[in-house]
Amino acid sequence: MKIKHIQYFFFAAAATFALASCDADLLETAPNDRLLENLFWKSEGDARLAVNAIYTDLDSTNIFSWDGVTDIAHTNQSFNIDAYIEAGSYDATSSKVYSEWRKAYRGIRASNYFLENVDKIPSTNTALINQFKGEARVLRAYQYIKLAGLYGNVPLVTSTLTIDEGRALTNSTTEQVWDFVEKELTESAPLLPLTYGAADKGRITKGAALGLLARAELYAGRYAKAADAADQVMKLGVYGLYESYEKLFTYAAENNKEVILDKQFVKDVYPNNVFVFLGPYSQKNSQSTYVPTKALVDMYETTAGKRITDAGSGYNPAKPYEDRDPRLKFSIFLDGDPLPSGINFQPKPNSGTADAIGSTYIASTTGFNIKKYINPEDFANPANGGINIILLRYAEVLLTYAEAKIELNQIDASVLAAINLVRNGRTDVKQPAVKATTQAALREIVRHERTVELAFEGQRLFDIRRWKIGETVMPGAVYGITYTDAAGKLVTVQAATSNRVFDPARHYLWPIPQKERDLNPNLKQNPNW
Repeated sequence: MKIKHIQYFFFAAAATFALASCDADLLETAPNDRLLENLFWKSEGDARLAVNAIYTDLDSTNIFSWDGVTDIAHTNQSFNIDAYIEAGSYDATSSKVYSEWRKAYRGIRASNYFLENVDKIPSTNTALINQFKGEARVLRAYQYIKLAGLYGNVPLVTSTLTIDEGRALTNSTTEQVWDFVEKELTESAPLLPLTYGAADKGRITKGAALGLLARAELYAGRYAKAADAADQVMKLGVYGLYESYEKLFTYAAENNKEVILDKQFVKDVYPNNVFVFLGPYSQKNSQSTYVPTKALVDMYETTAGKRITDAGSGYNPAKPYEDRDPRLKFSIFLDGDPLPSGINFQPKPNSGTADAIGSTYIASTTGFNIKKYINPEDFANPANGGINIILLRYAEVLLTYAEAKIELNQIDASVLAAINLVRNGRTDVKQPAVKATTQAALREIVRHERTVELAFEGQRLFDIRRWKIGETVMPGAVYGITYTDAAGKLVTVQAATSNRVFDPARHYLWPIPQKERDLNPNLKQNPNW
């Protein structure tokens, strides 16, 4: 049985155990809303159920919100809490700032609780118990990677806490967090298998531990270690690029060789609402919650490998999507594209369709919609999706390896090979190979590749922060499609009520949530919040 089926049975088991514990003495009945510890931690099955439950707190559709507050995507409705982050008008009381913190520490607490109790199980299968421990430690490290990237100096909690202990916590430094993550992932990797059978797809593997280690070391600026971890993943012989970028985010491609870590879902059992969350408004009133921007669309090269601003690129503003990097049309709904319902996407303000800019406050204000994860199979019931959300894939590892080697100025054939595999290693993406050899040129190239390859996969916010480019790419109005108006003039849409603000003195970190500091004044606030 796959992890995405079994992890939720933990809660059913809790109810069953509670009922089984009822005594003839009704004055001493066990509560039926929780699991009694003296009835649990008795078997390997209990350990499996408990570690499965930790997967619940993995990120899922919230990753789109991180891109939605960057230059490549826009929070479409002005009343959405993320729109205030775009506008720079948020503070430590923001519900978004608090919800990401709370979700991460909830996952950390679940991991801590598991690790403190799993040795109670009388098992002789040491390898299996160690595997479960490895999974829990990797899942905990995943949360700390996110916390360090969003908030910087955060409390490093490695055991379950009493209320008084929680109120005495202090911030650890970001370096201490990175040290902890490095240790956890390095020690966990040998405990984990390379692959699982069909019944356990979705579990943490050795490749996931090493891939997350590569990500963490890159975020931390520990480039030699990042390159080494990425190289280890590349040498496992397990992963490769999926042959079709267009199909990568479809049901047909689930659990393919490129996926290293994902959050798994099942229709009717444990669904997601990614279709209604991101889809164009004409698709059963889908919400267009986050929409692509002109800034991102303009980043995609021509099929000749030129930027659209390059002399001789052949770019035609009147036909802006012709002869462009195929990843553009595979990632973004463009004017004229077929939609899951069978109609064509027509976002021009004068189109008279449900997707026309200005037709409703829900329709995309840029005239673009995210295409990744929007599958025809979900059209009948958009809020009941079963598509898995990818959290780490092999293309990211290749680009991590290349970037780390470039930052070390250790430029060799392997660097170009990694970049060019991403650019032209699929049947439907064949961008010309790059041949640059200087550090400055390759740095620009690999950053470009990360942006277009990993668009809408939750990486851009963290990249902007570690590259320190926020004040360059973030401020100003948000723009969308260019279309021909009734007078025959080319007009570029400006998203209504959008004016991004980025203050480098404070916006490279989110504030520590005020709710946490109200409970624990020992937590220091981030600079200038």
